[in-house]
Amino acid sequence: MVIHAGAGSGKTRVISHRVAYAVATGATDKRHVLVVTFTDKAAADMVQRLTKLRLTGVAVRTFHSAALAQLRFLWPDRHDGAPAPDVLASKPQLLVRIIRELPGGYRFTPSKDLADEIEWAKSRRLTPQTYADAAQSRVPPLPLELFVRAWKEYERAKDTAGRIDVDDMLLQTVELLETDDAAAQVVRERYGWFSVDEYQDTNPLQQRLLDLWLGDRKEICVVGDEDQTIHSFTGTSSDYLTGFADRYPGAAEFTLSRNYRSTPEVLALANRLLAADGRAKRLVAIRKSGPAPLIKHCYDGADELELITTRTRALLSEGVAGSEIAVLVRMNAQIPPIEAALTRARIPFQLRGEAFFARAEVKESVRLLRKLPRSLRGDQLRDALRARLRATLGFGSAEAGQGAESRERDASLTLLLDLVSGAIAESADIDPAGIADHLDVRAAEEGSGAADGVNLLTLHRAKGLEWDAVFLPALEEGSLPIRQADSDAELAEERRLLYVGLTRARRHVVLSWAERRIGPGDRESRKKPSRFLKDLEPPRPGAPVRPGRSPRTGTGPDGLTTELPGAPVAKRAGREAAVFELLQAWRLERSIEEAVAPSIIAHDSLLEAISQRRPSTPADLRRIPGLGPTKIERYGDEILAIVKSTAPG
Repeated sequence: MVIHAGAGSGKTRVISHRVAYAVATGATDKRHVLVVTFTDKAAADMVQRLTKLRLTGVAVRTFHSAALAQLRFLWPDRHDGAPAPDVLASKPQLLVRIIRELPGGYRFTPSKDLADEIEWAKSRRLTPQTYADAAQSRVPPLPLELFVRAWKEYERAKDTAGRIDVDDMLLQTVELLETDDAAAQVVRERYGWFSVDEYQDTNPLQQRLLDLWLGDRKEICVVGDEDQTIHSFTGTSSDYLTGFADRYPGAAEFTLSRNYRSTPEVLALANRLLAADGRAKRLVAIRKSGPAPLIKHCYDGADELELITTRTRALLSEGVAGSEIAVLVRMNAQIPPIEAALTRARIPFQLRGEAFFARAEVKESVRLLRKLPRSLRGDQLRDALRARLRATLGFGSAEAGQGAESRERDASLTLLLDLVSGAIAESADIDPAGIADHLDVRAAEEGSGAADGVNLLTLHRAKGLEWDAVFLPALEEGSLPIRQADSDAELAEERRLLYVGLTRARRHVVLSWAERRIGPGDRESRKKPSRFLKDLEPPRPGAPVRPGRSPRTGTGPDGLTTELPGAPVAKRAGREAAVFELLQAWRLERSIEEAVAPSIIAHDSLLEAISQRRPSTPADLRRIPGLGPTKIERYGDEILAIVKSTAPG
């Protein structure tokens, strides 16, 4: 079974209730169930849900924890009683020393970028020897020869230490189950009924492990949303989700399109964003109508910060709790100016994720700042610090890597220099120690976040969370989509990031972009609105309506603020309207006969799909998403008769 679960459609509830029902009805023994999640937090949440359903003792684990448990159990019998190797706390603990020995500016490459590329390669079962041929389209964080050399040294260091890393846990388990039939049989006797959450985030190695667990059985249900695939840089792929029915012919396929989280107005934006990319998917709101979303064109960054603080105050005054408000950004380095603005406005906030002043390069920069001669002042001070950052941390070096962490580091150091420039502008006579003290105060403010304050975090960290109100600032070309997104696949992932951000909001959403921003060296740069903002606009009167888009306009009179009210379904015309109305009447009669809610018979979205496609044969019915074999067998003839009754002549 594959369940395509749209954002906010209650997938965790669906999974937990399905497991509980299967156990309660005797379809499976709870001891044979394995529920796979992608994070420990999700696993804990699932256990809590099952406990509320009075079901305990079910195995709920991540791929990695399940693999490690199996490896530790099976390893001793196959290695003369020796225990399985210990697991490295993290790859960087070995990579840091290896990177320091690289030539020139390459020694400044962030260890996380190397660790991420090794993870991507291992997810495809590549080795240092096979990487070059198999990853020709990849751009590793180091030149190919250097990357392969560093990876080989990492593997040697790991073997010498008698350790394995988290990727090896999966690799070793896969190899064991592939080569040892007895071991595979032990695992298959233990687990025979599987449910996998967030299946769109599965990588090739995890899929292979899942196949080995399953064997030739078909007791598997996967749940996911291809439009929330935002971690492909780690090797994940939504292809396993979208191609599930092809790999398992006859598999049941369901779509959860009813959204219980967001208002119709919020979902109108999300639906338009997908429709603009050619997607037919449409989330249907269950919640009542709410306030209109806001798209704001700001004059500059300061104007945008004023927008965030002003609107936040208004939300707080309306009774929205600070902990129910979130500001979501593309990169960590975009957070500190928002922190400062909220601090000045006396609005409590909390950081979700790594704090800016806790980053290694920022702490090292403050240490270097304190070591500068006290006689330095003004521009000389800033220029001297920039030179130190270049020499010590590789700031601005083209050799320092091409990965995401390298970009985050350079963005952090650029912001730090901006903060130094700001301190100098306020007091031309301030010395290095004075600026360092000023930054220490900022760090203390950042570290003393309020548990009930406004949430500040990146879009990647926001997945799986939700709030009453969401701010999405800096929606500009170069920011979202990020400047490095060149390919169609990379741009599609940036679009999905915005989609994830939009669908975190329950009632309020504010999107903004700034026409001007201050860059390095206090230089002002002009910005363009993100191409995705255009996709969120309702079509102009008389313009053709794309699937999922509203025919209503909502442009403000000043041309800067766009209010986007909810999008009613476009008026149906002709035969489509006739089919839809007859189907609604039929559904009502059927629901009365069967004493069930009309939605149990069919959702509006399914009736819309039938009225649009107007099937004439059972084969046509089978091509309609959401109309599974059971419903076709039960209602197929009636549906075909209704469609035929509206045919011309």
